[in-house]
Amino acid sequence: MAITVHESAIVDKGAQIGDGTRVWHWVHICAGARIGERCSFGQNVYVGNDVTIGNNVKVQNNVSIYDAVTLEDDVFCGPSMVFTNVYNPRSSVSRKHEYRRTLVRRGATIGANATIVCGVTIGEYAFIAAGAVVNRDTPSFALMAGVPARQIGWMSMHGERLKLPLTGKGEAVCPASGTRYKLVDGAVSAEV
Repeated sequence: MAITVHESAIVDKGAQIGDGTRVWHWVHICAGARIGERCSFGQNVYVGNDVTIGNNVKVQNNVSIYDAVTLEDDVFCGPSMVFTNVYNPRSSVSRKHEYRRTLVRRGATIGANATIVCGVTIGEYAFIAAGAVVNRDTPSFALMAGVPARQIGWMSMHGERLKLPLTGKGEAVCPASGTRYKLVDGAVSAEV
């Protein structure tokens, strides 16, 4: 499968882009970026040099993925969500040597206008609600909302809310896929 790059996009020489990836209007991908297969970058997206993106990642309009960010396979970044890479920025103080790495694990969803403060890990299949501000690590399958983001539930791999308590033990079935989930000691796992 060929790579599709709109004529208004800028892909710097040296950027690695996998087969089947689509790069739309006014996107800028820097030379050091490493991007997997079957990804989609919406209008006005920026991808920095020290960025790694897995396969089948969807990045919606107006998202900037700055240095020190890694997105694993199947991540969804909603419109105008924000990544940061410096915890305490000042215009007059260079802090490029202080970048904090951010990791978004496989299958996670980040909603529109959410902010991911640098230095956190978002767990597999976590779901960050629109407008949330994430400033600490997020468990796998967690549903996070608010400012700052707090866990309000659990989500399935299919993107459906699971009827599980926040803590303790429990079992639930995804209403869309039928996959069974188990909560033990504050961690959810899928029985696949």
